[in-house]
Amino acid sequence: MNLHETNRGGLNPEELFIFERMAAGDQHALRFFFDKYYNDLCNYVNLYIHNPSASEDIVQELFIYLWEKREIIKLNTSVKAYLFQASRHKYLNFLRSEKSHHKIEQEVSVNEEVLVMEGDISRKTLQMEEIISASIEKLPPRCREVYLLHKNEELSYKEIASQMNISVKTVENQMTIALRKLKELLTPYYDQIFALLLIGFFVA
Repeated sequence: MNLHETNRGGLNPEELFIFERMAAGDQHALRFFFDKYYNDLCNYVNLYIHNPSASEDIVQELFIYLWEKREIIKLNTSVKAYLFQASRHKYLNFLRSEKSHHKIEQEVSVNEEVLVMEGDISRKTLQMEEIISASIEKLPPRCREVYLLHKNEELSYKEIASQMNISVKTVENQMTIALRKLKELLTPYYDQIFALLLIGFFVA
């Protein structure tokens, strides 16, 4: 991809250079954009879907898409504008999908089949999964329970609050504490985890 041939209207020269490094396979360049825009994008998406957890999932999927398609993406505007435009497209798809999903649920009962993924898992991936699991075990008991109910059981904050007999605000606070502590525990492994595109496992 030759970004020098694209329309540079509104492009920041520094970010353009970093984007070119990312397009060439530099994972640190992707991390630069993730660190700079992740929170703002989550807040932006949440304004429209009113679901913090789903907003984070949407933004994380956007960065995974950015990395996977880095060699074919052509910028016609700033990186910031591109990311916000792309996140708008994704949250609109999410809203349409949610509407269709609810409609289908009212009409039919769907039996899901469990798909077994075959193949070898690399030693590095296994090591990182073990590190992440060990970090989760180090969380305070209530934080760990809230985190696992949300991540593993896919319960909403309201459902967790009801099950644990605590307020939704307490659930939110415990999740905030859990994510902050996980970030601290996993900081030494940030590059490896990010390179494996396991973002959603610990910041989602």
